[in-house]
Amino acid sequence: MSTYSARLAALRDQLARQQLDGFVVPLTDEHMSEYVGAYAQRLSWLTGFQGSAGTAVVLPAEAAIFTDGRYTLQVREQVSGDDWQFVGVPETSVSGWLADHARQGARIGYDPWLHTRAWVDEASRALAAIDATLVPVDTNPVDAVWPDRPAPSDAPLTVQDDAHAGRSSAEKRAAVADWLVAHGADSVVLASLESTAWLLNVRGGDVSRTPVALSYTIVNADGTADLYVAPEKMNDAVAAHLGNAVRVHDRRSFAAALGQFVGRRVAVDPALSVAAIPLAIEAAGGTVVPLRDPTVIPRATKNAVEQAGHRAASIRDGAALSRFLRWIAIEAPKGGQTELSAAAKLEEFRRKTGVLKDLSFDAISATGPHGAIPHYHVTEESNLPIEPGQLYLIDSGGQYVDGTTDVTRVVPIGHPTQEMRDRFTRVLKGHIALATAVFPRGTTGAQLDALARLPLWQAGLDFAHGTGHGVGSYLSVHEGPARIAKPSYPGAGPSEPLLPGMILSNEPGYYKAGEYGIRIENLLLVHEQDVPGGESTMLAFETLTLAPIDRDLVDPALLTPGELSWLNDYHARVAATLAPVLEGEEREWIVSRCSPITVG
Repeated sequence: MSTYSARLAALRDQLARQQLDGFVVPLTDEHMSEYVGAYAQRLSWLTGFQGSAGTAVVLPAEAAIFTDGRYTLQVREQVSGDDWQFVGVPETSVSGWLADHARQGARIGYDPWLHTRAWVDEASRALAAIDATLVPVDTNPVDAVWPDRPAPSDAPLTVQDDAHAGRSSAEKRAAVADWLVAHGADSVVLASLESTAWLLNVRGGDVSRTPVALSYTIVNADGTADLYVAPEKMNDAVAAHLGNAVRVHDRRSFAAALGQFVGRRVAVDPALSVAAIPLAIEAAGGTVVPLRDPTVIPRATKNAVEQAGHRAASIRDGAALSRFLRWIAIEAPKGGQTELSAAAKLEEFRRKTGVLKDLSFDAISATGPHGAIPHYHVTEESNLPIEPGQLYLIDSGGQYVDGTTDVTRVVPIGHPTQEMRDRFTRVLKGHIALATAVFPRGTTGAQLDALARLPLWQAGLDFAHGTGHGVGSYLSVHEGPARIAKPSYPGAGPSEPLLPGMILSNEPGYYKAGEYGIRIENLLLVHEQDVPGGESTMLAFETLTLAPIDRDLVDPALLTPGELSWLNDYHARVAATLAPVLEGEEREWIVSRCSPITVG
């Protein structure tokens, strides 16, 4: 029996002991985080799946793992089909599958600290059709059979000073207090780790690649706040920074603190809070007011200081990436390089900046067939050599105190085929169409998504992931609420209007299963733009990322004059910005790789 088969068997035995006929295992934590600490990696421990989004359901005689189109190939590589059924979402929902596969009258367990209330209601309704019941557990059965489960991180809190935040914590808390008064609420519970980090201008090290601390914050209508965090994370500098208006409590007391709201109105974000929070408030006699977390939009719309910081981070990061692109172009054709060695080399270039805090996510270093897995994660077991004739895709980013970066480039190892150049150029056309979009206020990412897909659609092609996601300011590399994606994209939620100050990725792609993958990703800043002769101020994008787009993969004959002009102008800007911070052969290389492309 394999390790993962044994773990599945152990979980089934534990479910029987807890008198449960099934259990749902999401990939999240008590804060509804996308990226979670090692202690919360229950799905990976149970199944072997290493993607960043998924859910498992375990019944006595069958089990299923649910992933979206980004992970169709990856989940089959990492999870045994002998133990698990592979189910695609959103085509099939977890609750719908349960209603079809659980026995009549079954008791299906769930951890109320790992699911939203909306999911609980949806699953309860679906199970009611077969007289089954959704049962909250006090002890997570996965934790009960995970003998070496890591402890939560004990990394200390750090201060994000106002020079990088652009606004003081006191200003932000005052704005939240005004919001509470306007909505007739006494307090708001902030469960999102990013919300606490942004509101209090603090950062942490509890989640790999994301500078946040495991914590909750309750903000009151008088502008004071209560921070729930492990005591060992505090230090004198953080205490002085928070001041007397922020009371600090042990994180372990947070659940009990929810009982203090007798007769009070408490705002809770239904999308960012687990079911246990509103249930505890209501059980204590409080009234839950379901409202969006008031820090979400201010956090997503970067202020002038944060925008300037990101531009500085983009230059620094672009120089490091350009050094790497030169290195891989020289070294990979010689042989001896692998997906892991390439990722390590890029991290080395970023660390040589002297100010890298961390990577913003584990690099997607993928060659040949692995490039066709959009969210591929290289391991010692999957590591492939980078060989001539392949396309090498590198999707990576850095965490700097002044900005978070995310960029994807593709490098041909040797001479690309004409098909590769055709597909790459179509992806580039879509990338340019989105980068040059001009649109009115109120426009959503869902309305812009087709711009990036049209050149592929015209050739009968498409890609199975979103075109763009929000990016934080020295926070999460995936930040809501705005995104650029089809309305039906998993987790897309309500369409969110784009606003000035938002930073989003622009990353259309193409993937040929078993052969290669292509993605071109830059970050975009939404800003206001006047159109000559127009009747109102429009919105447009400023491209922030600075790094060469591989000219050997471009078929100029497929580009319109306007598209070719954009590419040449972009490369001219890259060279003008990065050449002064590079030296010698690296400077010569960037100038050469950014020289104008002509037709014919």
